[in-house]
Amino acid sequence: MGLVDLHIHSTVSDGKFSPADIVHKSIASGMRIIALTDHDTVNGIQEALDAANSSPALRVIPGVEISTDVPHGEIHILGYYIDFKSPFLLAKLENMRNSRVERAKKMVEKLAGLGVKIEYSRVRELASGSTVGRPHIAHAMQEKGYISNFKEAFERYIGRDGPAYVERDKMTPIEAVNLIIESGGLPVFAHPLTFPDYEKMTGELVPAGLVGIEVYYKYSTPGDINRVNSLANKYKLIPTGGTDFHGIEANEVGIGGVEVPVESAESLLALAKVKSK
Repeated sequence: MGLVDLHIHSTVSDGKFSPADIVHKSIASGMRIIALTDHDTVNGIQEALDAANSSPALRVIPGVEISTDVPHGEIHILGYYIDFKSPFLLAKLENMRNSRVERAKKMVEKLAGLGVKIEYSRVRELASGSTVGRPHIAHAMQEKGYISNFKEAFERYIGRDGPAYVERDKMTPIEAVNLIIESGGLPVFAHPLTFPDYEKMTGELVPAGLVGIEVYYKYSTPGDINRVNSLANKYKLIPTGGTDFHGIEANEVGIGGVEVPVESAESLLALAKVKSK
């Protein structure tokens, strides 16, 4: 069980547990440092910080995970120690969330054409007022018995190359890095091994201001960790990590289920302090 988890999602985006629940679970597990990094929204950060007031042993880092678009793929950029009350940041993220709503509606329409009949109203209910995401569509599909698990939904229908996939408005990776920096935060390349040409992309993002790369991740083998860590060393990036916890799948890696060095979080904190001066 690790003491640090820098990649966690809540009900504010597409996770199962509220920001306060995430904090309480982390406290019960003896976690020392966590980061709430919901997709394209910072609306859960204040709730998490308030919940953490009951335990001085747990530090909550304000974060976000921004979805960006590249040819034939998608790259996610994590932002840590952001000014989550910045009007500029909030406006940008709201535009991205609105595009998720329109995409979800179009995906439901495409699924209907494939014989998969779900209601958008049910997808919204499953989102519980938070940002609509593809996992909510998958949940609605599973309820109706069209799929047996979420992975099947993405592989057969709503994954990037699936017949019901719909693009949405996104920014480029460099634009996301710039947005995080302009919001006082520290940009980090999330789960780079999910992108085929991650080495080239890292080289492009470093001059833009990238400060870290996610080395420790739930799908990482020792070989994967060594490869990404070598890249971190090459560009003098902070090696971060986390579980990408959503709490949806029964066999999902839980909070703290990835061994992330405490030094990773401490390095982020030290750099955040330097940048704030």
